Amino acid sequence: MADASPQEIDRSTLPFAAPCRELSGSAPLRWVRLGWQDFRRAQRQSLGYGVAIAALSWLVTGIGWKLGSYWAALILLSGFVFVAPLLALGLYSISRQLESGRPATFDRFLVELRGTFGTTMVFALALLVLFLVWARAGSMVHVFFPVQSGHDWTRLVSFFAIGSAVGSIFALLTFIFSAFSLPMICDRDADAVTAIVSSVNAVLRNKRAMAVWVACIVCLTAVGFATALLGLAVTIPVLGHATWHAYRETIDASAWPQHAHDRN
Repeated sequence: MADASPQEIDRSTLPFAAPCRELSGSAPLRWVRLGWQDFRRAQRQSLGYGVAIAALSWLVTGIGWKLGSYWAALILLSGFVFVAPLLALGLYSISRQLESGRPATFDRFLVELRGTFGTTMVFALALLVLFLVWARAGSMVHVFFPVQSGHDWTRLVSFFAIGSAVGSIFALLTFIFSAFSLPMICDRDADAVTAIVSSVNAVLRNKRAMAVWVACIVCLTAVGFATALLGLAVTIPVLGHATWHAYRETIDASAWPQHAHDRN
């Protein structure tokens, strides 16, 4: 579908969600490969972004230790899943600039961020609400399974099992809401609700591909954590770039107008 001119758009005629394409189970592997190619094409920008995220992760871990508990550090790092989509905004911009033939610059990202700031903040608020509900659910698990001195491994295993199950539910919801929504917000002048509904629709219609995509995200993130967070400097940028390619291959958002900064 050809891009429509902003003057020709009657927003009341736009669909509630952007249509999506059917994906093969191997599609996520292609996205990771394309993400790696973008990383290499804009290595300085991508690596700088990744180093900043790794440093932020170290800072969060340090705050947890400062609070006097490795449990606090673990909880703070677990919250990483809720902010990761927002942290990847710059990476979407880099891939978008490379795709359009522009040199990837931080200045261009700031221009794009200003143009989408309001919608992005609405999405951030939705993630914040989800994070706060998750934090409350996690505290309730802690109430029923208090961490005490000693080595009561039975209670410890139960705590981890139930806590992981609860956390997985909220992580899955975050993934469904944000799989394609933020790249769509960066790419098109669409509101947050439309972008989220489009993401949910695309995920539910491509369950097999999304299961592989989740596995790729978990594996690459695990590599980052297994290397004392240092690996995040590479794995997070690759995943961010791959997410952009996932959006471009899955969502047809051509009915929505371009942002003003793209028309200048």
